[in-house]
Amino acid sequence: MGDEEDFRVGDVLSVACPFTVTRVEQGVTWDHVSVRWPWWEIDSSNEFGQWNGIVALGVGSGGSGAPDAECELFQTDPPPEQLKAGDVCRVGVPPTVVHVTAVDHHDPPPETVWLPHPVQTVTVLRRGLSYREFPDDSHLDGSGYTIHPGDGIPFTFKRLMRPYASLQAGDEVADAAGRAWRFDGPWEWTAFDDESACAGPMWPLILLSRAGAPCSPGDAEAVVASTASGSHQQTIRDWMALTGASPTP
Repeated sequence: MGDEEDFRVGDVLSVACPFTVTRVEQGVTWDHVSVRWPWWEIDSSNEFGQWNGIVALGVGSGGSGAPDAECELFQTDPPPEQLKAGDVCRVGVPPTVVHVTAVDHHDPPPETVWLPHPVQTVTVLRRGLSYREFPDDSHLDGSGYTIHPGDGIPFTFKRLMRPYASLQAGDEVADAAGRAWRFDGPWEWTAFDDESACAGPMWPLILLSRAGAPCSPGDAEAVVASTASGSHQQTIRDWMALTGASPTP
């Protein structure tokens, strides 16, 4: 991706991080392996807490791992079952297909116990996982794994699909059936009539307004061209084929 900050809900990405040498700390449990984190710095000036430089990574458990393990992107080499406290290993993310469930921008950045403080949070789920509720005793809400682009971890991102790339949140469009809609994301369509919105808009689409103002000819042409063939339902099917998941509600 050319712009590292350009993420949207619904994006399908391939994410990776080069494997980097580190050391196992505090041993390995059935659901976590703790490693000395090779990228962040300790924020010694933080008034709310101190970090020891160790990060606990979720690990699988015979295909039925804890929620942490299901969301975890980072892996160790060798795998956790071959490691013990004091062992040298590598940690990183092999190329992994994910989809974005949430994007948050932070101004000012939150006061984390590590540096650099994050200015953005992108939440993702690995291929095969859909947004869902986790058990009450889990700290996870089902939205996925959080990444902070630009926080010192050398992630690389490759966008595989962006549903409705020609539209922006808040756009108002008319569909081929003459219905007017508001677009707030690929799975967030609001019809301006009283009819059901379940099937989504009928292609092609005509852009009516953007940011509350009449759209430019170039923007209108881009929307018509991008929806000239295919359908909303086909977009969902293509997205599900890439992600192995259901769209985020």
